[in-house]
Amino acid sequence: MHLLLRALAGWPLPLLYGLSAVLSFVTFDLLRWRREQVDRDLALAFPERTPAERRAIRNDTCRRFTDLFVEMIWGARADAAELVRRVVFENPEVITAAAARGQSVVLLAAHQCNWEWLLLSGGITFGFPIDAVYQPQRLAGLDRFLRETRSRFGGSPIPQGDFVFELMNRSGELRGYALIADQMPRPEDKKYWTRMLNRDTAFFVGAEKIAHFLESPVLYVAMRRLRRGYYTVRFVTLAAPPFDGPAGVPIMEGFARELEASVRHAPADWLWLQKRWKYPRPADE
Repeated sequence: MHLLLRALAGWPLPLLYGLSAVLSFVTFDLLRWRREQVDRDLALAFPERTPAERRAIRNDTCRRFTDLFVEMIWGARADAAELVRRVVFENPEVITAAAARGQSVVLLAAHQCNWEWLLLSGGITFGFPIDAVYQPQRLAGLDRFLRETRSRFGGSPIPQGDFVFELMNRSGELRGYALIADQMPRPEDKKYWTRMLNRDTAFFVGAEKIAHFLESPVLYVAMRRLRRGYYTVRFVTLAAPPFDGPAGVPIMEGFARELEASVRHAPADWLWLQKRWKYPRPADE
């Protein structure tokens, strides 16, 4: 798997997009992988839209998923200048101002557009490491490929189980800590419940603790697709030190509201293929 992905990374991006079309047809048209789940989630999220409109969203998100896969492969060898041409930050001063104050930043992103290029282009643009918390993959070759790719421009992927140790070990350094924050916590984990896309939705609660420990601003990373292979990114401040005043809106509530707005603006750019709502909200939470 690792050698195959490394070989494919040498292909031109237009050729990889041809591979994406084949993968999309086989995975979603022939095998119909997770199509029923996506249709069900879209119907609950957008009851006001017609069945035809929801089918169009589903078809677009499936095609963009395989595009993401081949773009991730291409990013393993892509030139730095080409990556920053394809991912443009609209308000980089939010990050550079924090860095000038000696503050690390906590970046809350989502499975929106191309989070793989987001990590790479961020490391190139801002000149300090951006460490991404990730869930190790079951396929060893894929996991190795992802770790190598994500480490290209100074960052280091941190396995979810090692994050607290690594956070304490690196707390004196200027870094960015990136979390893909729209994942579903396990039933036994502490979680924050709110309404999103017409459903009770759970989020991890660690962002607030991390921000207080680091005394760092927490930013929502809003990524928007311009056209195939081109994106823009805008940072929205969710919370910033000092944190000793009256309790405000929980960080994850702010994240949920920004994420919902992003999804409603461009629904096909969100990863509807993930199993986001795995269990109902307990009566006592």
